[in-house]
Amino acid sequence: MERAREGALVGWTSILLNVVLFVLKMWAGMVTGSVAMIADAWHTLADSVSSVIVLVGFKLGAQPADRKHPFGHGRAELIAAVMIGTLLLLVGLGFGREAVMRLLDREPAEFSVFAIVVFGVSAILKEGLAQWSVRVGRRIDAPALVADAWHHRSDAIASAVIVVGALLGGRFWWVDGVLGLAVAAMILHAAYDIIKDAAERLMGSVPDAVFEARVREVVCAVAPCDAELHHLHLHSYGGHHELTMHLYLPAEMTVADAHAISERVEEALALEL
Repeated sequence: MERAREGALVGWTSILLNVVLFVLKMWAGMVTGSVAMIADAWHTLADSVSSVIVLVGFKLGAQPADRKHPFGHGRAELIAAVMIGTLLLLVGLGFGREAVMRLLDREPAEFSVFAIVVFGVSAILKEGLAQWSVRVGRRIDAPALVADAWHHRSDAIASAVIVVGALLGGRFWWVDGVLGLAVAAMILHAAYDIIKDAAERLMGSVPDAVFEARVREVVCAVAPCDAELHHLHLHSYGGHHELTMHLYLPAEMTVADAHAISERVEEALALEL
């Protein structure tokens, strides 16, 4: 329950902050006529939607295992991460299209002190929110929360880039469109990373070399040295971690002894990993 509460706190804080920033950014974008500012305002609102998805994912993922779902509901968080990544992908594509249209129309953005202040403050607040979300997400092993953090960070970067565009837009008409394309590229890259990571965890990926080496070290400490470990698989989602493996033991060993060793291996892995 504590894990779900932490996720909910980050999610609700994100929603409230993003709604306020959306209103301010949209106002600034409409006043200046900047496509990058207006697109970034919608990007910020999309962050609120992604935070709602995070909250729903945590709510579903916290449900205990039942007859239909013997491994629990933790994969709901990974599904939420895929949804957030897809939403971010759509935002990036739309952002890029608007930037291209602005370049084709050769329309410059107008300078606005108000816009500079709004987007500067937004960059600072969203980066702070991103760091908080990443720390909590990694501590409680919540991919959806980490994915949402990248959503915040891409918004922070976009806001910072737009500040530069607003300062230079009066001298170079193409700055708004070019920076819009740069921000779109960053958003699309973040979306790809989010979807790829969540999809791999949903399908069950092979543990990395460092983790496998640690498992072998623990097993070697409690099993015979000639025991052969292979078929190592890890399923990790929603606070649920399941590690399976095959362990070949000497042929002359009795079933009782093999069972005792397997229990020691299980206890050691649960303690050390």
